[in-house]
Amino acid sequence: MIATIAFYIFACAAIASGFMVVASKNPVHSVLFLISAFVAAAGLFVLMGAEYLAMLLVVVYVGAVAVLFLFVVMMLDVDFVELKQGFLQYLPIAATIAAIVVIELVFVVAVWVFPENAELAQPVSTVGQIGAGENAPSNIEALGLVLYTDYVHFFQIAGIILLVAMIGAIVLTFREREGIKKQNVADQTARTREEGVEITSVKTGQGI
Repeated sequence: MIATIAFYIFACAAIASGFMVVASKNPVHSVLFLISAFVAAAGLFVLMGAEYLAMLLVVVYVGAVAVLFLFVVMMLDVDFVELKQGFLQYLPIAATIAAIVVIELVFVVAVWVFPENAELAQPVSTVGQIGAGENAPSNIEALGLVLYTDYVHFFQIAGIILLVAMIGAIVLTFREREGIKKQNVADQTARTREEGVEITSVKTGQGI
């Protein structure tokens, strides 16, 4: 019974959040609705027994959306003073979205902790000759064994590509600011004695 109720809640929340992502004119609201859609989709994956995909959605995609939103704010130079002026006006909407996310997380934990109430929330996959029967690993264990053995090189290549993309995004969003003291390591390393030391002849009794 709890699995059926959770399915309808997650499905309705995912559809409504997806619609609001497109319909919202404010980019901040679109990002919030997108995160809500990811959480709802993660709950549906848990009901299907794909807990690895659910964790992937929450950890990777929600984190990536937050980082992407940060870079968008840096590139668009959003006026935070203007956004804060309507904070109280949108507080009920934010509280509603937060309540929906909390309810979804409660249902996820309830289905995960009490699998006897939801037969679909069971590990369903065995990979190759890893194991079978009662000793069969869970979905996360099976995917981890395959990912870090057969596809470890592809995993490392993907990590390098993401690292290069992150550095590129930082370089693109970096802006020079005037009036800020900063060091040039190359100039400091190439500095000679004549540039750094000044010898002055002081007359007796006059001092500096």
